[in-house]
Amino acid sequence: MAMKRLNCWEYMKCGREPGGIASDLHGVCPAAADSSFTGINAGRNAGRFCWAVTNTACKDLVQGDYAQKIKECRDCEFYHMVIAEEGTRNLRTKFLRFVQGAGIGPSVLRGLSRTVIPQGKRFVFQGRNMDAAYIIKTGAGIVLVEKDGKLHPADHRCEGDLVNMSALFTGEPSMAHVEAETEIEAWVIKKDEFNRIPESDSDLWEFLTEVVADRFDSRRPTSYRTIGHYMTTRIIGRGGYSIVYKGVDLNSGKQVAIKMMRHHRVMDSDFLTKFKKEADILDRLTHDHIIRVHDMVERYRTLFIIMEYLEGESILEKLHDRGPIAHTQASAYLIQACTAIQYAYQQGVLHKDINPGNLMVDQEDHLKLVDFGLACPVHEDDELLDGAFPYLAPELINGERASLKSEIYALGVTAYEMVTGQRPYLEDDPARFTRMRCEREIPEPRLSVPGLPEHLNRFIVKACRINPSQRFKDMEEALALLKTGNTRK
Repeated sequence: MAMKRLNCWEYMKCGREPGGIASDLHGVCPAAADSSFTGINAGRNAGRFCWAVTNTACKDLVQGDYAQKIKECRDCEFYHMVIAEEGTRNLRTKFLRFVQGAGIGPSVLRGLSRTVIPQGKRFVFQGRNMDAAYIIKTGAGIVLVEKDGKLHPADHRCEGDLVNMSALFTGEPSMAHVEAETEIEAWVIKKDEFNRIPESDSDLWEFLTEVVADRFDSRRPTSYRTIGHYMTTRIIGRGGYSIVYKGVDLNSGKQVAIKMMRHHRVMDSDFLTKFKKEADILDRLTHDHIIRVHDMVERYRTLFIIMEYLEGESILEKLHDRGPIAHTQASAYLIQACTAIQYAYQQGVLHKDINPGNLMVDQEDHLKLVDFGLACPVHEDDELLDGAFPYLAPELINGERASLKSEIYALGVTAYEMVTGQRPYLEDDPARFTRMRCEREIPEPRLSVPGLPEHLNRFIVKACRINPSQRFKDMEEALALLKTGNTRK
């Protein structure tokens, strides 16, 4: 079991946290109240970064700002406990193994030069172009953002942390000052050494994605979270080739979703092409039921797609949380999904990954089709067997190309799952599952759901026919059934 890491009010037993025994009489300490620092040094609010917060109450004394109180804080037992504990966190010690030689593969980081930085010295300067970064071996530093002539503590760096990351990833001026809180022993990594990593150490390059992701996953006020004129706030999803953040457009103030391609995938030309293709496809699709792309930004040696942010949940999440969806609601969702698929097809695009996880619903039951990572032009010679396997049409399994008919099949299986809470075939035996879906028509969903409206039952059965020619000939026919209960003659 992992050891509990104490916040300052738990260690000091001051009672000045919200609801604490001394909070009514003396008030809540700012370190226990400022949620923007949550996560720094694995603490709650500024509970493990209290020395950076102005006007904290420690030992019955109200302290000043960081510059006024840091000398006193450096003598505090709690401060030294946090510094020692932070040197053992998994993400950071993993980075140290790359440098010290315990990692896998011939890391270019081994054999780097070392330097010693005295306590109190500023060694990274905001706004200055620097061609080197530092990996802390021992000691700790504080990140200070300068604004309007004032310094604002923004983050903390301990053993194993990469300092001045911007110098390596972008070549742009440093985005913040960094000062040594204690004496620091660090490895120095130059730009040319960093540039050799992608080809010589794939394990390290993949790990750097997690370093970048960790810096972006935060609400605290640090410029390390900026990507052009967008700022990340927290991670909302992870996939095999990308990480998705919630963020904000600093120009308009609007919330956005920011999709970052993992660094090791950038080196794979096929994945890079797919990622750019997704942005290009979405850029030309403008529809109420398809997620919108606002921008694409190349920074930190990777690509970011800036999309609209959807406040809601997927159909898959709804099924997991609350079971089968009510018949009238399922019909409404399917009508919206059909219009999105129809529009994309009219624009020459096949989604190729229709499933409950890629149908997002907001708080007003407005549905959006998302994740066009596998999409392709309608007439492209694309015979790749990709997409969520349980939703792939039988002809795709047999090697045929994707088509509108395979999109209809995937939506049919999704619809079956919506109204029954499960997919139509047993999936415990992959070979039998594959054989059944190519040889046996799906069971009628009304056998599992008595009272299922006839038009919904007919929609699902026809959409999932094994023979593509027996499915709906187009989305207009499918929509007519969903809307009126009668197919066109």
